Amino acid sequence: MRQDNFKMVAKTLHGFEDLLEDELKRLGAQDIRKGTRNVSFRGDKGFMYKANLCLRTAIKILKPIRYFKIRNEQDLYDQVYNMHWDKYLSHNDTFMIDATVASDQFTHSQFIALKTKDAIADKFRNTEGRRPNVDLKFPTLRIHVHIQNNDCTISLDSSGGSLHKRGYKTATNIAPINEVLAAGLVMMSGWDGQCDLLDPMCGSGTIAIEAAMIACNIPANINRREFGFEKWQDWDVDLFEKIEESCLRKVREFHHNIYGYDKAPSAVQKAKDNVKNANLDDYIKIRRANFFETQKENDEKLHILFNPPYGERLHIEMEEFYAEIGDTLKQGYANTNAWFITSNLEALKFVGLRPSRKIKVFNGKLESRLVKYEMYAGSKKAKFQNKENDN
Repeated sequence: MRQDNFKMVAKTLHGFEDLLEDELKRLGAQDIRKGTRNVSFRGDKGFMYKANLCLRTAIKILKPIRYFKIRNEQDLYDQVYNMHWDKYLSHNDTFMIDATVASDQFTHSQFIALKTKDAIADKFRNTEGRRPNVDLKFPTLRIHVHIQNNDCTISLDSSGGSLHKRGYKTATNIAPINEVLAAGLVMMSGWDGQCDLLDPMCGSGTIAIEAAMIACNIPANINRREFGFEKWQDWDVDLFEKIEESCLRKVREFHHNIYGYDKAPSAVQKAKDNVKNANLDDYIKIRRANFFETQKENDEKLHILFNPPYGERLHIEMEEFYAEIGDTLKQGYANTNAWFITSNLEALKFVGLRPSRKIKVFNGKLESRLVKYEMYAGSKKAKFQNKENDN
């Protein structure tokens, strides 16, 4: 194993571990190990840059720098105090601490973050007479503390802000779908860019944009303004630019169309703005339309994926709304694979169609299902009879 390789941990959403593991394999990561809401792997500095640029289902890429066991808060303070923080920070810099805690003994993540901050500040004050300040918005260095029972890991956050903030979204609707969630749903639905895709309730356009980026193999975070590692002491801008150029050379053409409908004029405008920000106008067409008044425009295969409004967001008659989804698909969308995500599991009964797949996912804290309905050209029975005749 190369000496300049180090361990990293990519954090993800619950249920997306397999997707992230596959992405890391394709990207060329080494020693990949799947955890709960995370996948660890090894790579060098250039690979860390590439992982941040390209991974669609990662929320953060952490670089662990110290492991130790603790029995109490004083142990945590002492261990953090004894680290060589001058390798990562100067007294002129700023920092912030994120903490996640899964332990019977240590229960307050904010207190753990405070104790860690005190240890770092005290170390600088005692050795240099001055200390770096805390900056919760734009710190030079984000430090991540993870405590599992009595095991503590101190990591540097190479991403900075969450990687779902891709950089193309300046306008959102009431409850926009998270970009990482949208990308994961597109991947889970098996869409491969080999047919048209429609998001019939597109909101701010996130699903359509993520689908276009997947179809064209555009790096997920190419539009992002900044990563955490750009403020690190070992930041190598030449290496980053080489990695970026190499990733952009793998972009491919896409020979189908992606459509987004929404009946709200404000949503249509926001989606158009976001598509333009992502430089994807050539591939995505957004228009104002009420899905329930539409039908397929040709006989070609179509892939539908959408995030219908929940009762929490908009006041809708659930039974009627979900029945209309089923009716519209049945009457107007033959030869279509239709997928949508919902946290209203009761409402699925009213669609009036039997889903061929149900995948458990989480939208924020809401347990949801990604469901698939296969709409055949002609009746299902006729389809299978034709298959038998062909054999």
